[in-house]
Amino acid sequence: MHQEVSVRSSHTVIQPSHNFFDLKLKELWQYRDLLFLLVKRDFVSFYKQTIFGPLWFFIQPIFTTIVFTFIFGNLAKIPTDGIPQPVFYLAGISCWNYFSDCLTKTSTVFKDNAPIFGKVYFPRLIMPISIVLSNLVRFGVQFLLFLVVVGYYMMKGAAIHPTACLALFPILVLLMAAQGFGFGLIISALTNKYRDLSFLVAFGVQLAMYATTVVYPLSAAPAKYIWLIKLNPMTPIIEFTRYGFLGSGNHDLSMLIYSVASTLVLVLLGVFTFNKVEKNFIDTV
Repeated sequence: MHQEVSVRSSHTVIQPSHNFFDLKLKELWQYRDLLFLLVKRDFVSFYKQTIFGPLWFFIQPIFTTIVFTFIFGNLAKIPTDGIPQPVFYLAGISCWNYFSDCLTKTSTVFKDNAPIFGKVYFPRLIMPISIVLSNLVRFGVQFLLFLVVVGYYMMKGAAIHPTACLALFPILVLLMAAQGFGFGLIISALTNKYRDLSFLVAFGVQLAMYATTVVYPLSAAPAKYIWLIKLNPMTPIIEFTRYGFLGSGNHDLSMLIYSVASTLVLVLLGVFTFNKVEKNFIDTV
């Protein structure tokens, strides 16, 4: 007498999504352990086999602040709205570094991870998201340095007066991350096909810094270019950060609303281009 045994196989079918704006949030949550491992990998590998290790978190903004203070503060005599120069520059540098790091590292996500993408399936958006989160750790450490310097100058009696706009800081950090994320996704999609653009990214980011109020306040910007500076969605973020922590800076709410709206457009456009390119990027990378 033979007994029939039915075996039910369990398998997952992976199909391409036809919705270009699909963030795959459910899948991202299912792969949260992988996201954590990628963040840890980025954080550890970047400073592995370095002499100073995580101290580079502090060294880079300190030296940049010293250079900016000497060149823009002492030589060029650019005003800082009565705020001590090191504090003024450090606020802009910390914000801009986080945005630019998210942008530049996300912009090469296809090229840098092509071997993994070609062999293993996981939601591809995990890679750029891990970049944003790992850079958030670095930003947090650098901003802690900024707060220490602010406390030092406040004890010395400097004209620093924090305002209620401090409550907006989590939103400002989210906007920085989202802008770097959105711009990076768009550029990653373009550089996948046009490799020459990757050489312009770092140079372009450096130029864009001077179109943002990193080394000068908005009040000191040339009148004929102020409209262009206001078009930069990072400008209100830096201005509101300075106003919240230092009590000096432009805090026009309409500028912040513009930054939020443009950030949403950037993220949607970035996700659209990323989802479109990821379907066949392995053929062109």
